[in-house]
Amino acid sequence: MKILAVETSTEYCSVALWQDGEVRERSELVGQKHSELLMEMLDALLKDAGVAISQLDGIAFGKGPGSFTGVRIACGVAQGLALGSNLKVFGVCTLQALAKVCGHDKVIAALDARMGEIYLAVYEKQGEAWNAVIEPCLCKIEHAPELTGEGWFGAGSGFEVSDAALAKRYTGQLSGIDARAVPQASAVALLAAIEFAKGNAVDAALALPLYLRDKVALKKSER
Repeated sequence: MKILAVETSTEYCSVALWQDGEVRERSELVGQKHSELLMEMLDALLKDAGVAISQLDGIAFGKGPGSFTGVRIACGVAQGLALGSNLKVFGVCTLQALAKVCGHDKVIAALDARMGEIYLAVYEKQGEAWNAVIEPCLCKIEHAPELTGEGWFGAGSGFEVSDAALAKRYTGQLSGIDARAVPQASAVALLAAIEFAKGNAVDAALALPLYLRDKVALKKSER
């Protein structure tokens, strides 16, 4: 089975190819240039692997939450490629991909959502499955959900917001923190491959982003 994956929800742009358990990936820090570089990166990845779009079994994408523009780009590219090649797709939550990236089994995944808020979810790995202890949510750091137990690993830019206030929120419960960790296409590909094997992929028209927030900027009176 061959699964192509794209992840553009942060300032990184990454693409990956899952091929019978092996993963190839390209990842670059691109700022806001995802739309300029993504297709070129995908083309280079497939050429290096000697794989054509027509040989793929499906396409996976980081569905968010994250940058509104980045999430739309990943969703749109996945849809376009899948529709053109009659392939199914699967959207992976970027917070779950972030949890997988950091290499720990108990993870508080948090991304800076701007406007004084964070995107947060908590996962615990059991076998191949990542169970959501706290489902993805948008919240102020001071209102981050309470969590029981210790040994949780903090991952993502949410741990850099407001002088590491989130780490203080979970004082005594963290085994470590990697605030520089970001969701990557390799993690999206690995998580999606499991879902494709289960038959959970959907038609391209049903590829939907996960925003969690409708409002994208503060009014002048709110700043």
